[in-house]
This record gives sequence, C-alpha cells and structure tokens, in this order.
Amino acid sequence: MSGRVVNEFQMKEIAGGDISSVPSSRRHHSGRFPYIHKLGKPPKQNLLKEITTAARETFFSDDPFRSFKDQPNSKKFMLAVQAVFPIFDWARDYSLAKFKGDLIAGLTIASLCIPQDIGYAKLAYLPAQNGLYSSFVPPLVYAFMGSSRDIAIGPVAVVSLLLGDLLQAEIDPTNLIPYRRLAFTATFFAGLTQLALGFFRLGFLIEFLSHAAIVGFMGGAAITIALQQLKGLLGIKKNFTKKTDIVSVLRSVFNSAHHGWNWQTIVIGVAFLAFLLVAKHIGKRNKKYFWVPAIAPMITVVVSTFCVYITRADKDGVQIVSHIDKGINPPSANELFLSGEYVGKAFRIGVVAGIVALTEAIAIGRTFAAMKDYQINGNKEMVALGTMNIVGSLTSCYVATGSFSRSAVNYMAGCQTAVSNIVMAGVVFLTLELITPLFKYTPNAILASIIIAAVVNLLDYEAAILIWKIDKFDFVACMGAFFGVVFISVEIGLLIAVSLSLAKILLQVTRPRTAVLGKLPRTSVYRNTLQYPEARQIPGVLIIRVDSAIYFSNSNYIKERILRWLTEEEERVDECNLPKIQHLIVEMSPVTDIDTSGIHALEELYRNLQKREIQLALANPGTVVMDKLYESEFADEIGESNIFLSVGDAIHTFAPKTNIPEEP
Repeated sequence: MSGRVVNEFQMKEIAGGDISSVPSSRRHHSGRFPYIHKLGKPPKQNLLKEITTAARETFFSDDPFRSFKDQPNSKKFMLAVQAVFPIFDWARDYSLAKFKGDLIAGLTIASLCIPQDIGYAKLAYLPAQNGLYSSFVPPLVYAFMGSSRDIAIGPVAVVSLLLGDLLQAEIDPTNLIPYRRLAFTATFFAGLTQLALGFFRLGFLIEFLSHAAIVGFMGGAAITIALQQLKGLLGIKKNFTKKTDIVSVLRSVFNSAHHGWNWQTIVIGVAFLAFLLVAKHIGKRNKKYFWVPAIAPMITVVVSTFCVYITRADKDGVQIVSHIDKGINPPSANELFLSGEYVGKAFRIGVVAGIVALTEAIAIGRTFAAMKDYQINGNKEMVALGTMNIVGSLTSCYVATGSFSRSAVNYMAGCQTAVSNIVMAGVVFLTLELITPLFKYTPNAILASIIIAAVVNLLDYEAAILIWKIDKFDFVACMGAFFGVVFISVEIGLLIAVSLSLAKILLQVTRPRTAVLGKLPRTSVYRNTLQYPEARQIPGVLIIRVDSAIYFSNSNYIKERILRWLTEEEERVDECNLPKIQHLIVEMSPVTDIDTSGIHALEELYRNLQKREIQLALANPGTVVMDKLYESEFADEIGESNIFLSVGDAIHTFAPKTNIPEEP
C-alpha cells in the first residue's frame, strides 16, 4: 500500500474488516487512516554470539585473520610470517627503480639524523654515541616489521627531553653507569608496553590522548627544548638548572650573564642557527629544494668543526663534543635493572615514554599513509615499535620512534619502502666505525642550533588557531597542556594533557546534547529548532532528540533535561494560549545503546509523564535498544503502539490534522 494515507475500505482490510478494532487515535479526520510503518522487533540474540561479536568488534575490527580463511596450511604459515614481517610480502615486488628512490632518501635522512642524534642524546643526558646507536639497530628491526613506507626511525626531541627529565629525577646524570642502566631498563619497559598494546590489540587506548592535547604538549615541549639549548648556545658551563620550566631556565640564563656567557660560542651558535632557519625556509617555500634543510645540519657540523679545529677556539672557551666512542652498539642486556629498587621506577618511566613515542609514531605513520593512499595497521605498528625498542634496550639504545622532520624529508626525497631506513642505518654504521673521531671538535653550540631549528615546527600555532575556531574546550585542553609543560614540567604537562582529554570524554558522556525538534515547512522532515528557526513545533506535542547512548553515567541527566524541556515548553504554551502538551516523543535514532540505568530512567520519565497526563512515545530506537526495551518489558509498559519507526509516524498518529502538507 503506497502513499501517506489509505481510505476507509483499506482501513477495514487492515483491521480485518472491523474498523472498530483500529484505535481511534490512529483515525484521520474525514475517514482517512494514516499509513504507519511497523517498527521491527529484533530477533532474539544468542548471548555467547553477542559477547563474541562485541569482542571481535573491539579487538579485531580490522579482521586480521581474513586472509587465512580457506588457505592450505603451507600458505597459512607464509601468511603468518608476512603478517609479522611485512618485508617478506613487499620485497617480492621490489625493483631497482624503487631502490634508487630509497637510496637517495636514506642518504638524505642520514645526513640529517647524525647531527640530530648527537644533540638529542644530550637532551636525554646520555653520551652522544647512544644517540647514534639508536639510529642503527632500531631502524633495521623496524624495516623488517613495520608497515609504514615513510617513517624514519630514531631518537626524537620530545621523547629525549621527557626521558631525560624523568631519569635525572631518579639518578644524577653525572653518575653515568647507573644512569645509563636506568635509561636502558626504561627503554626495555617502553618497548614491552608498546609490544603488549599491539599484541593484545589495545591500540585504541592511545586514542584517549586528543589531538588538541598533543598539539599543546608538543608546542610546550618545543619551547622547553629550545630554552634548554640556551646553555649550549650561550656557552654556559656550570650552575645551569636541571629544571625544565621557563622561569627556572631564564633565571639561570640571566644569573650567568656576567660571567658565564662566551661571545665566541654565541657568534658561532647564532650564525649557524640563522643559516639553518634560512635553509628550512627555502625548503618550505619550494618543495623541490627539500634537500636544502635536510643537508644543512651536516654542513653546519662539518664547517663549524673545521673552523674550531683550525682556530683552536676550544682553548678560548668554546665547548666541544670532545669524544664519541668508536664502534657499533655494544650489548647492554647485562646492564638492565631487572630487580631492586629501580625496577618500579624504570617501569613507570618506560610506560610514559613508550606511550608518548607510540602516539607520535602512529600519528606520523597515518599522516604519510594518507598522503600516499595506503593503509597502516596500528596494532602491527605497535608490535614493530615495541620489538625494536626491546632489541634496542639490549644494544645500548634508548627509546626510538618515528621522527616527523626526518619522515617528512624521507617522503619528499622519494622513498618507496622501509629500505630507506636500512640505508640510513648503513650510513650510521659507517659513521660509528670510521668517522666518529672527527666529531671531537664539533661545538656544542652547533648541536644546540640544530635542535632549536628541528623543534621549530613542533610549535604549530596554526593548528592552535584552528582548534580555537572549532572547539573551545579542545583549545582549553591544548593550552592546559602547553602551559603545564612550559611553566611546570614535561611530565606535569603530559598529565594535564591526558587529564583534560579524559575530562572532555567524561563531559560528553555524562552531559550529552538534547534538542527540541520541529517540522520544516512543506516537508516531512523534523529538525533542531535552534539550528532551523523556521522549523515549526507541532501543537500539543513536544519532540525531544537524545544525541547519545543512554548509560548509568548520563541517564539521570537525560531524564532531568527532558523534563526541563517539558517544563519550559509548558510555560511557553501557557503564555501563548497554545494547546496543552499531551504527547512527548523521544527521537532515539542517535541512541546507539542503553543499559539498565537508562531503562530505569525511562521508566521514571514515563511515570512522571503519567502524573501530568502526557503520553510518552519513542521514535526509531535501534536494534540493540529495541532488544533491551523488550527484555526489560518497558516496551509492554508503554505499549507497542507508542513505539514508532519515525517521528513522522508518531505525529500522524497523535496529531494527524497538523500533518496536512502545507501549500507551496
């Protein structure tokens, strides 16, 4: 039967020939009967099947075992190997053309990573060689296990700063041997955390750190890192604070102004910092010159080292690197704290550093994967990153992850696969074996300049402005994380970032939006009257839409908010002499789920409305909600005739005269 109404003869057929069996409330004037769609009752679900489905959607939403279906055992074994080591999948189609792109990209990022690694190691209060070690072993492991083609692996500024800040709070960095042992143990636990999150498919947990909080945290870390480099840039030798907040650092800088600054160091540092920033600007203005900012750090290291060597500026107070151990990574498995007082501290530091490193790597991987239109598997990435850090902790490395600056250079240099990481690791290997003694005369001011130039892009003010325009609460989270890092400490800033992200989730869950709906003229569409002022409310009917699942955390609020809407509407009706509210329709299409507290709240709402002589009706509840409404017998309590497929059907029943289409 098509159309919006049927005639009296058809109505008799619907009623089995007896028109008296049709509720009078459903009869339209002039003998017409509105066509009401029957809301389907969901079939009874098996409890075990429901639990299995929920678990699959939570932990295996990407259906990782799909490729194993209907495959022989020999094929399944190869698929399993490829799942763990993706290199065995894409290597079959590898070609010389791809290698050329990877070779150029690998050489380019190597020229960038070597000076950065030396500087980042100093941020973590570790010897320079540990930074280079961390760009040798971890990238090799990632190349075999990672699914991103573009991520460049190695130490990064934010994680180095965070790790150094947390480690030096437990052990004085001048006590080098136990400090290094704590760093390696923390790296082991960071990798274990990442591996566990990926193996148990808990990657969704890192999504609780919102984009806005990350922007604020990264921006604050950039300011903090840059301020920390003032020691090297100004040539301050002693009495420099180990605190990271802006007040302590600036006080330390100005207190040493009269006797601690070295003018030769300042000239070298500022001159090469200007060069690096100009090179970065050139690369940003014209993408064809991406290699200019990529090789600029190595150029500054070579030129400044040569200048210091021939002028012996180190004898005039210019601080230099002095010594970097030659040779590749020595084993460090026997150095881990696996018992004693430091195990708990290493675990806490490792979990924090591992999650921050993981968040940065996943964000970078997804960004470049979207640009090249391919997919990365978040859980596989976590397993790869965790494995490489566990192996790294056994080979004198500290926490490594994806670097945005190097990954961007890798992308623009034309990398094709993770082989670019292997090329980079090869160059670092040659550096460790052959040329580390040449870094002896590299000025610390140059390393400071390289780090400052590298972290400039972390201060993303454009993103902060966009966040302000889109969501004011997100902006509060962003600024809270930023000021927490800048004025207190890195770990407090991170805590604020996580806390505000969780606070937003709780606020949205406990205080969901509700809206009064009205009918748009000359349509059968019902929309929010605040968004569409022309939408007309139906006399005698109040339509409320609930824009959230109804759980124990928000059920009372939703009930009270609906009653408050009703009270406000009744006051408006009295003032304007409009028909009294007789029906309240709750539009439930956005309600994805409901629990026992939600059912209880609906029952209380129903009883409250009965006292006011107002009929409650529900419109378009979903399958899960319908199933629970029937199981709780609430559907029987309000009557199946008061549960409708749509708001339009409910209005056809309760207020048919108001639904005569308006003349254009």
